[in-house]
Amino acid sequence: MTIKVGDSVPNGSFKHMTAEGMEELSTGELFGGKKVVLFSLPGAFTPTCSAKHLPGFVQHAGDLKGKGVDTIACMSVNDAFVMDAWGKDQSVGDSVVMLADGNAEFAKSLGLDFDASGFGMGTRAQRFAMIVDDGKVTTLNVEEPGAFEVSSAEAMLAAL
Repeated sequence: MTIKVGDSVPNGSFKHMTAEGMEELSTGELFGGKKVVLFSLPGAFTPTCSAKHLPGFVQHAGDLKGKGVDTIACMSVNDAFVMDAWGKDQSVGDSVVMLADGNAEFAKSLGLDFDASGFGMGTRAQRFAMIVDDGKVTTLNVEEPGAFEVSSAEAMLAAL
């Protein structure tokens, strides 16, 4: 079953890199008492993700935060080392939290995983973006396969 607007985000956790090394971040810590834009993409360093999706959120981070967003988070089914390297490659700094859902557990709990085995990528998360207010989904935009239209930073700005 796929998560929908009005649902609470399921319990789970991510890995991410900090100055102290790899750390775990629970959904409670990420979403509790905050307004969060979480966007997901099929893979770090992939063409659309690197050329458009992540850069748009870096570029518009100030605008999103100006509309009351506490945290902007990028999730992918990659490991924390890859997400950290990609964040550095994309000059993310502290504008976007780079989250690893290495085993696709969170994507599966949302019902937003897909089989990318045909591309040699295994299980991945679909391309989507959501606004979560204190753990409750208020906006959910899921892309059609191969599309990049409704999950952009601009779409999230319009939804705020």
